[in-house]
Amino acid sequence: MRISDFWRLMDDEFGAGYSRVLGSSLVLAGVGGKTAVEALASGRGPREVWLAICDVQDVPPERRLGRDIKPAAG
Repeated sequence: MRISDFWRLMDDEFGAGYSRVLGSSLVLAGVGGKTAVEALASGRGPREVWLAICDVQDVPPERRLGRDIKPAAG
């Protein structure tokens, strides 16, 4: 997972504004007591950080891969 994918998942799940608040203020035990922004900056993988957020925020397993995007009709 790339960092851009991480932020897309965050925006999809929590909204563009609130995802940035969570990313910079929610301390995650699953990544060493750091915020998502700090964990990513220190080299933690975006997938690991995303799953830590999902655990703390009780994101259901069926939404942890992001929302389904229907293919364009062609």
